[in-house]
Amino acid sequence: MTPWIIGKAIVLLGFLLYFEKAGQPWAKLIVKSILSLLFVVTVLIQPEAREPFGRLLAIGLILCFWGDVFLALSGLKWFRAGLAAFLLGHLLYVAAFARLAPGADWLSLGSLVFLAASAGVYWWLRPSLGEMHLPVAAYVLVISVMVCGALAVYRQPVLAIPGKSMILSGAVLFYLSDLFVARDQFIKKEFLNRLIGLPLYYGGQFLLAFSPSYLINN
Repeated sequence: MTPWIIGKAIVLLGFLLYFEKAGQPWAKLIVKSILSLLFVVTVLIQPEAREPFGRLLAIGLILCFWGDVFLALSGLKWFRAGLAAFLLGHLLYVAAFARLAPGADWLSLGSLVFLAASAGVYWWLRPSLGEMHLPVAAYVLVISVMVCGALAVYRQPVLAIPGKSMILSGAVLFYLSDLFVARDQFIKKEFLNRLIGLPLYYGGQFLLAFSPSYLINN
């Protein structure tokens, strides 16, 4: 099942990038929706999706699916709706990671360094945010906490290395992809943002979606 899903995702991502470059919004919406639905299906078909971590992760992925649909539409209101959907999705990821790592492990030197870097990202964006500065600040904070949670999960010795590596890598890739979403929305709109950001985003989401099956040491 895994090679089939990965193969379909790569093909769909190729079509998505083509339609992004060609400026075909409806074709882009359709392909992006199917591709994002695929990472939802990926997590739901795993037996581990019935466990607390898997359930919370699945809900987060569903929220991100809707975020993708909203961001595929043009206009500030759709961008705001997408931002809200992803914000809620990250909160579900935070709740999911909290099932795997105790709160005391979320504060570390690595997480503090990462939070400082996120403050730098917000400082970079702030002059261009206008009335969006508070929603974006909230989003940067939540996605940063999400990555700190993934780092805490990675530090848990009882979890299998493949699964917790998927979680940390997926969270970091998601974070990096959002830098290109922010650059496209607030700094410079160009295809390069999607060319780099979309593979990072879908790579991150599929790593998270596959992770429940790889968390237990056999």
